[in-house]
Amino acid sequence: MSGHSKWATTKHKKAVVDAKRGKMFAKLIKNIEVAARMGGGDPAGNPTLYDAIQKAKKSSVPNDNIDRAVKRGSGAETGGADYQTIMYEGYGPAGVAMLIECLTDNKNRAAMEVRTAMSRNGGSLADPGSVSFLFHRKGVVVVPAEQEGRSVGEDDVLEATLEAGADDVHDLGEAFEVVSDPSDLVAVRTALQAAGIDYDSADASFVPDNKVELDKDAAPKVFRLIDVLEDLDDVQNVYANLDVSDEIMEQLQDV
Repeated sequence: MSGHSKWATTKHKKAVVDAKRGKMFAKLIKNIEVAARMGGGDPAGNPTLYDAIQKAKKSSVPNDNIDRAVKRGSGAETGGADYQTIMYEGYGPAGVAMLIECLTDNKNRAAMEVRTAMSRNGGSLADPGSVSFLFHRKGVVVVPAEQEGRSVGEDDVLEATLEAGADDVHDLGEAFEVVSDPSDLVAVRTALQAAGIDYDSADASFVPDNKVELDKDAAPKVFRLIDVLEDLDDVQNVYANLDVSDEIMEQLQDV
């Protein structure tokens, strides 16, 4: 999910919990398979695969599962599915624009499940191109503020990544979000590593140009829809142009 900083932090924590439950494992494994199929099974020569493996390791996916996914994707082992990436566009409650990125081996199933989730939770699908123009593809690296043996500040992150192509660094409270052009994602990630700064994830994401401010009535409805979508097996990512104030987030967390 992409949205307000506190919500992004909350969603990151949820992703870790989901991973431990095993829900996220299948999605991370799927990413590895597709990356290996598209660019080969050697992470050293396939940055997308390298980042997919690192993200899986950060979420405690067992190494055996990762190795098997690489082998299936690269063709070294049979059993890999033919996954396709599909992007659905739509609107949630309060007119929030949404991009729903699916990775599926059954387009009909994915379409039906996404459509059902949207219609039952106050959302609706839109025609291709009617929402996507509100977002731009960006490289996004999430850096935890607390690292082994030390704390990392915004200046540290900016200094390490500025020359590598970082456009902006956002303070998410417990982490920093480094935004760059997608073509600079690997350079930014590599610059952090060279500076001895660990990171949680490095992904090409869709970042909204403008955001819709949600009140305390609309915010829970949008969050509910996003949760339902993210629970679908075929859905890999949900991007939304929502914004929620710190005050409302605190009120919702107290409920």
